[in-house]
Amino acid sequence: MMRHRESGFTLLEMIVVLAILGLMLGIVVARGPMHSTRLDTEAAARELAGALRMARGRAIARDQAVSVRFAADRYQIEGMAAHAVPTDVSLTGNSVIRFAPDGSSSGGTIVVQASNIRMVVAVNWLTGHVDTVAAQ
Repeated sequence: MMRHRESGFTLLEMIVVLAILGLMLGIVVARGPMHSTRLDTEAAARELAGALRMARGRAIARDQAVSVRFAADRYQIEGMAAHAVPTDVSLTGNSVIRFAPDGSSSGGTIVVQASNIRMVVAVNWLTGHVDTVAAQ
């Protein structure tokens, strides 16, 4: 008569699997949160472009000029709280871009940069159109 082995896992197999999962979790936790410099730079440029578009919209809606001020580590729409960029990202270019009630602007460019990754956020002076492009 043949004995049929019951299906399932043995205690030893479960211990080995748990030990491997524990090692993998320890490696992930010790390394810290994963992020990409390129993704941080692109996200900061997109957020900045969105803030500039919002400032233009506020200028049109309120029928009054709205300024956006820039520093190396933050930017601020007039009348709102400052927004900090990630620590490894810096802003260079115009120190102020002003949007008029008709949607036009003072124009300018802001370079969003981290290590060797650069994104340029450009504001057209005539239309106030905001565009983001990767720079080499």
